[in-house]
Amino acid sequence: QDAIDRKEKRSETFKTAVHGLETDTPALKAEELGRRAPQWVRDNLVTMCMRCREPFNAITRRRHHCRACGYVVCARCSDYKAELQYDGNRPNRVCQECFIFLTGHTVLEDREGKHKGILEKGAAEVSSRSLLCSSLQLLDKNGKGGTRGWFVIPQDDPLVLYIYAAPQDVRAHTSIPLLGYQVRDLPQSESRHLFQLAQSRQVFTFVADTEELKRRWMKAMARSAAGITEEEEEDEDEAE
Repeated sequence: QDAIDRKEKRSETFKTAVHGLETDTPALKAEELGRRAPQWVRDNLVTMCMRCREPFNAITRRRHHCRACGYVVCARCSDYKAELQYDGNRPNRVCQECFIFLTGHTVLEDREGKHKGILEKGAAEVSSRSLLCSSLQLLDKNGKGGTRGWFVIPQDDPLVLYIYAAPQDVRAHTSIPLLGYQVRDLPQSESRHLFQLAQSRQVFTFVADTEELKRRWMKAMARSAAGITEEEEEDEDEAE
């Protein structure tokens, strides 16, 4: 019974895991896993392993693709072999989750449930249900350099700004609670569209790609900073 329960749980996990990726072709269905070649997630869309959520680097944690689901994973998470029907039932490198799903075998280390927390929301999933999401640049304190990333205000958490390094990352690297901040417009500087979030001595300076995008972010952040949610907006419109 335990084996049956685990199998059903893995099946349900894949039904949700293989859907929702922002790729150019449809994701595999659970019943197609191993029977049809997957659409690989592009390397440049992720900065961390899509299974264990550890950041990639050029030396100790390099990118690999699971030949079953197409996820970008690290060497440790793809250190498994499973026979894939679409490749003539030859053994292929797969991630731990695909190995368990395809073979029914268990592994000694099950990392499921590890690193769960407020930042453990995948960028693709959150972006699909967001008030606003796009690429922005967050400048450092001296305003000369900065980090470009994927910024999201989720519908189900509209008072928080989540910052991802890439639009397909499975974990945000930081978040900013927006409530109480002031949104400041800054004059255009060297064709850069600048605006700020400020509260007491804490100041964040952002660069948008266009003036229109800048205005959209300023409006969304101002609403969140004031504690206005989407539901409240709808109530106001109905009252009018």
